[in-house]
Amino acid sequence: MTAPPSLQQFARAGHLPTLVAAFVYFAFSCCIWVLNGAMAPFISETYGLTPTQKGVMLSVPIIAGALMRFPLGVLSQYIGRKNATLVEMGMIAVAMLYGYFAVDSFEGLLKMGVLLGIAGASFGVALSLGSGWFPPQHKGLAMGLVGAGNVGTAVSVLVAPPLAQWLGWQTVYAVAAGAILLPMAVMVLFAKEPPDVDAHASFRAHIACLFEKDGWVFSLIYGVTFGGFIGLTTFLPSYYHDQFGVSKVQAGQLTMLAAFMGAAVRVAGGWISDRWGGVNTLTWVLVVVALSLGLVGFASGSLAVTTLLLIVCFAALGAGNGALFQLVPLRWPTTTAVAGSMIGEIGALGGGLVPNAMGLSKQYLGQYTWGFVLFALLSLLMLAVMRVMQIRWTRTWAEKGGRARAIAPAAPMDFAETRFTPQSGRP
Repeated sequence: MTAPPSLQQFARAGHLPTLVAAFVYFAFSCCIWVLNGAMAPFISETYGLTPTQKGVMLSVPIIAGALMRFPLGVLSQYIGRKNATLVEMGMIAVAMLYGYFAVDSFEGLLKMGVLLGIAGASFGVALSLGSGWFPPQHKGLAMGLVGAGNVGTAVSVLVAPPLAQWLGWQTVYAVAAGAILLPMAVMVLFAKEPPDVDAHASFRAHIACLFEKDGWVFSLIYGVTFGGFIGLTTFLPSYYHDQFGVSKVQAGQLTMLAAFMGAAVRVAGGWISDRWGGVNTLTWVLVVVALSLGLVGFASGSLAVTTLLLIVCFAALGAGNGALFQLVPLRWPTTTAVAGSMIGEIGALGGGLVPNAMGLSKQYLGQYTWGFVLFALLSLLMLAVMRVMQIRWTRTWAEKGGRARAIAPAAPMDFAETRFTPQSGRP
């Protein structure tokens, strides 16, 4: 049985070994990025952390990872994206050894959280490396396939707790230091540096989308979809253990069900958006996220109902991640990778809000409910903003509902090719 013609065309259009290497690299990076979250019940028990301290501990890797994405992107322009991934993975191995030998206090945990952020910096380089060999008409799918590497978060919450129970949670850092050698080998053997122009984008091109309303709207929506995905994945092992009294290993297994769903649906979200439109898809995504999280907040007495609602929520978040990156190539057709990288960096910061909001809600209001409600309200706020903005989008660079135009606009608003006046915020 042969693959559909569209898939055959996609396979011939780029360099599949590089795409696979980028996926493996991003998956392993995501796995390591959320290690503290996966092992949070063990860590909390060791140091007797308060809910607020747990929230801070869990948010530090997310925020650090988001802030490190841009420096890694700049480094990749000087030494190449493939080489930048190898440097980063070498740094991850050193960071894991620090965790094994040196972490012995809450302050040490926070330092370790910053080092875990090195793994979270992988997003922009992974997307640019994996999609760099593909032409614009296939770049969105390539980015979606690489982005599906966030399945590594599901692997982390599934594998890390039993390892922590068997070997001790600090030994898991040492295991991770050894495991990172696998994606390094895959990168060395199979990846090739892409020839696309995004590799040589200027600093101005990288930050261009942030001088325009669309860039911020995309970033804030991604702060809900991807930020919600990574923030909840990091927080849920602690929530399941504290709220329902399940074992630390079971808490990871329950989190894996939701996280895997979010990662698996990401590519499907892009596929649906190609046919139905990214705006239409994101509309339903944000509604489902708001409803499911609001209900989770008030269903804290039922483990089964909570788990089902979270699976639905993560499916919507995953579809939203794919849908948003279906729109990015339409809005920035010639600088898709650099725009996607900056949107990913700003959006990922939203993930740091989740564990902090949950910890504060628990410590000062006595329950986690209001943390869930806050994020549900943010989803509705982003829905309202998007519905207002899409009126202009569908008049300029997209068809109704956010589908791709059959014929590209005569003058797409691509800021990498325009001059900028930062004072006015206009090209």
